[in-house]
Amino acid sequence: MALLKITDLKVSFHTRRGVARAVNGLNLEIEKGETLCLVGESGSGKSVSQMSYLGLIPKPPMKIDGGRVEFEGTDLLSISDQKLRQFRGNQITMIFQEPMTSLNPYLKIGFQVGEPLMIHNKVSKKEALKAAEGALERVGIRDVAHALNTYPHEFSGGMRQRVMIAMALLTRPKLLIADEPTTALDVTVQAQILELLKDLQKETGMSILFITHDLGVVAGIADKVLVMYGGRSFEYGSAEDIFYRSQHPYTQALLRSMPRVDLPVNEIPSIPGFPPDITRLKSGCPFFDRCSYKIDACENQFPLIRNVTPKHETFCHVQEFAK
Repeated sequence: MALLKITDLKVSFHTRRGVARAVNGLNLEIEKGETLCLVGESGSGKSVSQMSYLGLIPKPPMKIDGGRVEFEGTDLLSISDQKLRQFRGNQITMIFQEPMTSLNPYLKIGFQVGEPLMIHNKVSKKEALKAAEGALERVGIRDVAHALNTYPHEFSGGMRQRVMIAMALLTRPKLLIADEPTTALDVTVQAQILELLKDLQKETGMSILFITHDLGVVAGIADKVLVMYGGRSFEYGSAEDIFYRSQHPYTQALLRSMPRVDLPVNEIPSIPGFPPDITRLKSGCPFFDRCSYKIDACENQFPLIRNVTPKHETFCHVQEFAK
């Protein structure tokens, strides 16, 4: 049985401009000890899809319109808020995308890092602070004794991100959702944090759902990759399938957009056009206006799943296209 199984998840926001359909039937599975990377442009529904079932987005304006999210067989969409809190921050933790606003400015770093243990494991404040000290040391915070008694505004963005990582890992979760966890870090520290996550994964057997724009990071850590666009799954397979045997024009466009040292600065490749307006999504493929390989069927009908192999899926009307 998969650790996490999401089936036909649909999430919308009711706004003055109309209903914004942020997630339109997402399906994914994560096995124990596995790393799944969610990739796609901003606005494709990556973060919303994960924050929605954890109860981290106000309702309204958000509404979950359908689907199932099973964690070890428990449907997180059908349980009470009180029951959900037993999972969130304990068995399922999240590293948030924006470290500058994710910490409480009124509480000291030590208390914030140790608080999950006090809530879920019922340990004393002294024990929680001791555990927090070890967690901060592990993510590379220097002078931990001083750091425990500082406030978030005394830390840089990169240091705050390390605090967020320490907090998320403290309870040794079964599933870690990492939303752009290395964005605020320089390249050297980024590599150290990714290595730390891999070490902890081997040590504890936790699964990682990694949300990122950085395909270089994906290549280094992913077991499986799910490509999202317009709130939908576009391609799903192993990292090797996605990088070397990709089948969807959008996946190919993302790969071509990766920076390359052999190209002049003024020749950085990009995907022409703009992401779709999710308040005006049509019934067809949301990538239609930007796709170089579109056919008539693409405009009015979203394609059915096509199994390239038993573990490699794509959603595209076009069977063959130039790579």
